[in-house]
Amino acid sequence: MTADTATDVFEEHRPLLTGVAYRMLGRVADAEDVVQDAWLRWSRADRTAVREPRAYLVRITTRLAIDRLRQAQARSETYVGPWLPEPYLTEFGDLAPDTADRAVLADSVSLAVLVVLESLSPLERAVFVLREAFGYPFAEIAALLDRGEAAVRQLAGRARRHVDERRPRYEVDPVRRRELTERFLAAAAEGDLDGLVSLLAPDVRLVSDSNGKASAALRIVHTADKVARFLIGVTRKLPPALSLRPLETNAGPAVLILSDGKPDSLFQLDVVDGHVTTVYVVRNPDKMRHLVAG
Repeated sequence: MTADTATDVFEEHRPLLTGVAYRMLGRVADAEDVVQDAWLRWSRADRTAVREPRAYLVRITTRLAIDRLRQAQARSETYVGPWLPEPYLTEFGDLAPDTADRAVLADSVSLAVLVVLESLSPLERAVFVLREAFGYPFAEIAALLDRGEAAVRQLAGRARRHVDERRPRYEVDPVRRRELTERFLAAAAEGDLDGLVSLLAPDVRLVSDSNGKASAALRIVHTADKVARFLIGVTRKLPPALSLRPLETNAGPAVLILSDGKPDSLFQLDVVDGHVTTVYVVRNPDKMRHLVAG
C-alpha cells in the first residue's frame, strides 16, 4: 500500500473514527487529537499485514479514546460547575444512508445520552458506543478490545441498563424542537415571564456549563418559575450588540449567540410533549471555538 493509498484509506474512514471518538469522549478537541494519533500510528504501521483497514483503524481509535477518557475523568474532578459535552456540529455524511440508522446515530450523539454516558466506565462506554451507535457484533467488539465475548456481553448489558434507567425522554422531531426554540428565545428576550413559564415543563432543568470562565449557574436550576426568572435575568444583562446563528448540534436545533463575532453562549433544548424539559447552556469559550472556526 503506497503512502497516497494509505492516506485515501484513512480519509475514507475519518468520519467513522471521529464519530467513535466523539461519542467516547464528548469533547471535540480530544476526539480530533485521538483521530490524529490514529493517523500517525496508521502511517507508521506495516500495512501489508492489515487485512481489514476499517477494523484496524476503529481498534486503534477506540483504544486511544479509552486512554484519553481515563485521563479526562481524572481532570473532571476539578471542573467548576456542571459539565456538558462540547457541542458537535452534526454531519453524518455517508455513515448511515438509511433513515432508521441515522435516527440511531442521532440518538447516540444527543446531549441527553452523552451526559449519561459520562457515568459509565471507559470500557462500558466503548462497548455501548460500538454496539448501540455503530451496530458492531459482540464478537467483533470483543476482538477490538481484546476481551472475551461473554465479558463484552456483560459490559453491554450493564451499560444498556444504566443508560435506559437514566436517559430522559425528548422530542426527536427537529421541526417541533426548532419552533419551540424560537418561541423560547423570543419570550426570554422580551422578558415575558408568563409566556416563558408556559413553554416550560413544571420540572424543567437548566444546566449551564462555563468551567468558571464565564458567568453561569454553578448548580442545576430546577422548576419552571426559577428557570424562567433566571433566564430573563441573564437576558437583561447581555450586551446589546448580539447576533444569533441557528445551528444543528448533537442532532438537534441549537442557537449560537455571538457578541462581536465571538461565541457568547449556545442554547439547546430537550422537548417532551410540547414543553421544554431541559435547557442546556454552554458558556465555556473553549467549547465553542470550533463552531466559528474558518
